[in-house]
Amino acid sequence: MNTHFIAIGGAAMHNLALALHNKGYKVTGSDDAIFEPSKSRLDKKGLLPKELGWFPEKITSDLDAIILGMHAKGDNPELLKAKELGLKIYSYPEFLYEQSKNKTRVVIGGSHGKTTITSMILHVMHFHAIEVDYMVGAQLEGFDTMVHLTEENDFIVLEGDEYLSSPIDLRPKFHLYQPNIALLSGIAWDHINVFPTFDNYIDQFRIFTNQITKGGILVYNEEDKTVKQVAEETENPIRKIAYYTPNHVVENGVTLLDTPEGPMPIEVFGSHNLNNLAGAKWVCQCMGVDEAEFYEAIGSFKGASKRLEKIAESSNKVAYKDFAHSPSKVSATTKAVKNQYPDRKLVACLELHTYSSLNAEFLKEYEGALDSADVAVVFYSPDAIKIKQLEEVTYNQIAQSFKRNDLIIYTNPKEFKEFIFTQNFTDSTLLLMSSGNYGGLNFDEVKGLIS
Repeated sequence: MNTHFIAIGGAAMHNLALALHNKGYKVTGSDDAIFEPSKSRLDKKGLLPKELGWFPEKITSDLDAIILGMHAKGDNPELLKAKELGLKIYSYPEFLYEQSKNKTRVVIGGSHGKTTITSMILHVMHFHAIEVDYMVGAQLEGFDTMVHLTEENDFIVLEGDEYLSSPIDLRPKFHLYQPNIALLSGIAWDHINVFPTFDNYIDQFRIFTNQITKGGILVYNEEDKTVKQVAEETENPIRKIAYYTPNHVVENGVTLLDTPEGPMPIEVFGSHNLNNLAGAKWVCQCMGVDEAEFYEAIGSFKGASKRLEKIAESSNKVAYKDFAHSPSKVSATTKAVKNQYPDRKLVACLELHTYSSLNAEFLKEYEGALDSADVAVVFYSPDAIKIKQLEEVTYNQIAQSFKRNDLIIYTNPKEFKEFIFTQNFTDSTLLLMSSGNYGGLNFDEVKGLIS
């Protein structure tokens, strides 16, 4: 099959390009900006475009499929040429469905926990040498790519993102997969630039649940009231399996999971991650892995990249980096780290970086999100607000939103870095939460403070 990627450099897009190349497809692509690690990974396989930019002459009638990334605009010259020639144009999720329509599709959905749950399932499968196709939103230990596609594997495990599919297909990605087995982890309003009201956002999950194939399975987190409501309301004739956070204790900074064989030490921690683990266990069981086999494998799971990732540790101090940015994730992550190290001072730093978190109206959703921290710091860049063309967010709006009188706020990257590097982290935990890098913070230098 002869495929061309418009916007090949994206995190998801370049992984799909690599997966198709590994499958034996002919792959070409274009982009106007390609950064690391996409650049090196594409180059290694001979897929890096020779020049940056858009070249309509690359679009010819012998192409079997055009795969269109979100980074491309609706008036992209290559897209216009593809339309003119009447070529088949797929969004990323559409093409994944085409690749998996004869497989058992396992789709992990929810506002939070998707990547971790998908990663847990893949770790268990990998541990037991069970071959499955997959698409996951983080680089995993033991896996070369974030997308893997074959002709022969029976199952495909897909992380089900609710964000939009492409510039010409404004449906949420997870509406296109039609799962046989689905999981819903939690629903907490996000992507407000696309879903302006909470009810509109919930509707996306109602649609997802109704699209599970008849006779399929929905595994859902019964501790999330909205998820429970969506699961119970659906009239889709499916089997429903509820899960909840399993019993566990923390002893000397180690989480012990209650299992039929007795307490078992695990690498991940926090109630939200234990809850994710319970969901992953049920999905694995639906895929033919029994409970004992799941526990045997999950003990060695260290977490997905950028999800509560330990970046440095010494005898009396530790630092974690986490992708958390939405209010529910920030709250769960901060609470988890404090519970894991209750006798240490927790310095929690949050960067407001996404469209939602930099929206003045949405900020009030962060009330109480940093309450578990002993020292709470918020960083945001006024330049990021300008780039995203959002209304100005003021220092006072942020201070009032978190409802914490001792909140420390920085807007200058240099001043934030100075704060970090002048702290005494003895008997402390440092938690850095962001989908960005605090205006250029070098995490390797941070490691030196802790090690």
